[in-house]
Amino acid sequence: MNSAAEAGARAPRLDRCGAQRTDEHLLTTVLAQDDTRVLVWSRHGMLVDTSTPGQPRLVLHYGGPGVPQTVAGQLAIFLGRDENGHAWVALAVDDAGDAAGDDTAEAASEAASSHLVWLGLRDVGFELPPIELDAFMTAQALASWHRTHVRCPRCGAPTVAVQAGWVRRCEVDGSEHYPRSDPAVIMAVIDDRERLLLARSPAWPQNRRSVLAGFVEPGERLEETVAREVAEEVGVTVHDVQYFGSQPWPFPASLMLGFTARATDPTLHLDDAEIVAAEWYSRDQLRSAVDSGALGLPGRLSIARRLIEGWYGEPLVPPVELPFHRPDATTTTNTHQNTHPDKPSSGR
Repeated sequence: MNSAAEAGARAPRLDRCGAQRTDEHLLTTVLAQDDTRVLVWSRHGMLVDTSTPGQPRLVLHYGGPGVPQTVAGQLAIFLGRDENGHAWVALAVDDAGDAAGDDTAEAASEAASSHLVWLGLRDVGFELPPIELDAFMTAQALASWHRTHVRCPRCGAPTVAVQAGWVRRCEVDGSEHYPRSDPAVIMAVIDDRERLLLARSPAWPQNRRSVLAGFVEPGERLEETVAREVAEEVGVTVHDVQYFGSQPWPFPASLMLGFTARATDPTLHLDDAEIVAAEWYSRDQLRSAVDSGALGLPGRLSIARRLIEGWYGEPLVPPVELPFHRPDATTTTNTHQNTHPDKPSSGR
């Protein structure tokens, strides 16, 4: 395991307490407790306190005897417990089927003071304490899933949230449905001169580059996906595929599995529909391009950045750190259109 992955594994995280979710009274119980941390999630992200420069924190509300009644009708999700045993709950103010939620979120944002702002996970995630990032990631994934799975895939009848927000149950046939995670590989391809391959998707700004990535297809081993995606997108054959680490990427439901791979031949043949530019970079070339602003890197939250910096040997700090957003990024119910932002592809 690489050092970044090891550091992430050691960071404080929530105990998900899966066995407790079957208690149908769990949410009511923990929301009534004064020490329960309650986070508010909306389409706009989460409410963040930015009063201390460089140290944003999620705005935490707390449970209490009257809270279960106050939030009745809203989607609540039990995220787990911290190392002190305190419960963490996400409250989705614009959950599936709740059209009034958008107004609630915007009204709350307008009423907030200047240092309380709604920020998305990609905007603020890297600077959050590990346990808050864990909570944000989990809430983002589950709340997004609830918003797009309000009906049963078997019969089309309405579904309801059960098991503390981790399952949806059909009200007609009783079938239960669980959150999905779509596996995708993301890889640092290196040639025999120790150069790194970076590429640009048609949707990205001219100077933006990242490593290649793609979804795992049915029946594939992960190593096969790495080889297939690299061959399809840039015409390069690879070998010595090695696991690097993983990252949940809830936009809306990807699990990124990082690899390194060696190019057999560095000659590039681009798939113009997927890749509009690709180049091999030496460490000196990459450092110079980053320092001058000629090349924009993936965001610090992403595993793509860790793959690049793992090859480079140390952190890369651009003159200006920009969020890694597609210029036309929108929320969509098509999972394979809302891909990892560091994937140089138009999606599937």
